[in-house]
Amino acid sequence: MTAIEQRIARAEEALKDVFARIDAMEEKGTRRVLASFQKHQIAYRHFAPTTGYGYDDVGRDTLERVFADLFGTEAAIVRPQIASGTHAISLCLFGLTLPGDHILSATGTPYDTLEEIIGWNESTTPVGSLKEMGVSYSQVELTEQGAIDVDAVDRAIRPETKLVIAQRSRGYAWRPSLMPEDFAGLAEMLHRKHPGVRLMVDNCYGEFVCEKEPSHYGVDVCVGSLIKNPGGGLAPTGGYVVGTQEAITRIAYRLTAPGIGLEVGSYAASYQPFYQGLFMAPHTVAQAVKTACLAARVFEDLGMVTTPASDGGRADIIQAIQMRTPERLVAFCQGIQMASPIDSMALPEPWDMPGYQDQVVMAAGTFVSGASVELSADAPMREPFTAYLQGGLTYAHGRIALGQALQRMVDVHALTIE
Repeated sequence: MTAIEQRIARAEEALKDVFARIDAMEEKGTRRVLASFQKHQIAYRHFAPTTGYGYDDVGRDTLERVFADLFGTEAAIVRPQIASGTHAISLCLFGLTLPGDHILSATGTPYDTLEEIIGWNESTTPVGSLKEMGVSYSQVELTEQGAIDVDAVDRAIRPETKLVIAQRSRGYAWRPSLMPEDFAGLAEMLHRKHPGVRLMVDNCYGEFVCEKEPSHYGVDVCVGSLIKNPGGGLAPTGGYVVGTQEAITRIAYRLTAPGIGLEVGSYAASYQPFYQGLFMAPHTVAQAVKTACLAARVFEDLGMVTTPASDGGRADIIQAIQMRTPERLVAFCQGIQMASPIDSMALPEPWDMPGYQDQVVMAAGTFVSGASVELSADAPMREPFTAYLQGGLTYAHGRIALGQALQRMVDVHALTIE
């Protein structure tokens, strides 16, 4: 057994209790999904494709009812026409605001790809942005402990504030991801003191990691991507929005057209991958969380700083690891790519990726392009050169890939392992 294999084996032994907790969470999620499928009597007829306008598409409409059921909301939008999580968030931002309104972020600066949509840079007004439309924006930072500062949000709300947004996952920030229950106090305050203000949570990377979702704690709208957690690695595209009926109606009018909303939207391929992916999601997410815990433990043993810690609470599937040098960061991502089932021959290098402020290095040898519930790793090229690892359809692949990534780091003299 090599030195790398020994370290991985020791890490696994130390994580037995952690893995048992993840297995228990997987069973809870599977029971929840199974009960919803049985409640809505899912059958082969729900897989049938449609064309044209898609009126009375039973597969589409029932899938949306299942999502609303699982997330504890009044309504849902679940559509293959939603291209990404960013697209789903954009639909909500434009659907829930009007010219002259104000958006407030309760979790600091949102994910990089929203900058062009919101237009928070004072020196520019991106074409087609909310800023160009006359919607203003401000933000409240998290506390030093990484919690939502409910009192500061309360003070920052203006008469024209119509939407408070929050991001559950850490994105490219060095902060803890938020648990679903972390939004309860914010939702309660807004509903009690500012009833005209809606709360929207970017739920990407968080679905099925915990027993409940933010929408179970009073959040008005939750948003995510189907090529992340809820697609289970099988959904080929798509996104979802769940929330109150009033909010979903407005967002649906932005998705299609006012007066039409969710009545149209066909899909000429089978809906089976969406249903089957949703059924697989609790298991797939558990595999990804185990992979993240293993990576955290191994790098902690190598003296590196991680968040969350290998035995800490988890709100999403992302593992952040401070590599400290650009050489380590690039070599790690290259090793993950080399261990991928798709495009293993490619060697990722930092590049100017659209929507990001720094060069980004990205490993993503996935069956579904860009699917971050599959094993992938990416990072902006900025200090402290933090790698963000996420996904893993199977724990076995995650374990193998971690070993190959460590070997790549050793081979290029970015890391010494004894």
